[in-house]
Amino acid sequence: MSELSDTELLDLFRKEESRHYAFNLLVNQYQRRLYSFIRRMITDHDEAQDVLQNTFIKAWHGLDRFRADSKLYSWLYRIAHNECLNHLRSMKRGLFTNDEAVWGRLSTTLDSSEHFSGDIIQQKLQRALMRLPNKQRAVFTMKYFEELKYEEISTITGTSVGALKSSYHIAVKKIEAWVTTDQTKTDPSTS
Repeated sequence: MSELSDTELLDLFRKEESRHYAFNLLVNQYQRRLYSFIRRMITDHDEAQDVLQNTFIKAWHGLDRFRADSKLYSWLYRIAHNECLNHLRSMKRGLFTNDEAVWGRLSTTLDSSEHFSGDIIQQKLQRALMRLPNKQRAVFTMKYFEELKYEEISTITGTSVGALKSSYHIAVKKIEAWVTTDQTKTDPSTS
C-alpha cells in the first residue's frame, strides 16, 4: 500500500471507527525513519526502541490536537527529538554524572551491539557523533543522515536557521578533528 498523505491519515484518525487503523498506518509509515534518527542519538537498540515507543505514545495522545501547520513527519520528529534529549538527560542524572561517562556508556553499547554492522569508518563517525553535545548531535544527524533542510530542522527544534547552520558547522569541525585524531591513534602507518 502506498503512503497516505497527512490529510488522509488525519481524516482517518479523527473518525472513531478508523482511529486505530489510521494510527497503525502512521506507525508503519514513519517508524523506520524515526528509529534511524533515534538510534543515532541513543546508539543502544533496546533503548532506541523504548524511545521510539514513547514517541508514538505521545503522538497517540497528542494527535487530536495536531493543527497541521507543519508536516506530520516534522511534528513526529519533534516528539522523537524531545524524547531523545529527555532520555539522554535521564542517563546523565541516573547512573552517570557527566558527559564523558554518558559517552563511555554509549560507546560501549555501540561496541557490543549486534544491531550495528557499520565498517570501521562508520564506527569512527558514530563515536565522534556521540561526543557532540546533544543539540549538535541532533542537528548533525538531521542534516547529514536524514538530509533535512534547515527550515525543517528549525521547525523540529524551535531553533533559528542561522543558529542551526552555525551548530552544524561547529559539529562538522569537531567530528573532523575527532576522526582525524582517532585515525592517528589507531593507524600504525602514522606513527
